[in-house]
Amino acid sequence: MKKIIMILVGVLTVSTSFAFTDKETINKQALYAFKTEFAGATEAAWKVNSDFYKVTFTMNEQKLFAYYNKSGEFMAVTSNISSLQLPVYLQRSLKKFISNYWISDLFTITNHDETSYYVTLETADLKIVLRSDNGSHWSVFQKSEKI
Repeated sequence: MKKIIMILVGVLTVSTSFAFTDKETINKQALYAFKTEFAGATEAAWKVNSDFYKVTFTMNEQKLFAYYNKSGEFMAVTSNISSLQLPVYLQRSLKKFISNYWISDLFTITNHDETSYYVTLETADLKIVLRSDNGSHWSVFQKSEKI
């Protein structure tokens, strides 16, 4: 499961590096699973990757992204959120990190077992991605200098 989350985080943080193609047909199980799990979703747009399917859709006026493996099994759903949508404990502890940074990305990854939160903090020279599993605490997931 950690591998799935790692893949999804990579996709979200560097989504432009993935080349999607629509030439491949979407697995019928994935289509059925999506229609079942997200009944009422609108504006569904599917993309095919060599390892998974990604469907971008709207539900309850929120843009969501669901991922299915090539067998059509649900992997996770992600959504961009504001810092006000974080659990209160994470909001408070994030203030310790952001005194010299700005938030450039904040999203959740939810699968059947857990919800993880990811926030990207930046300065002119540095980019840090923090991760929290199930709203417990923030840990540095990735840190890089900007070139």
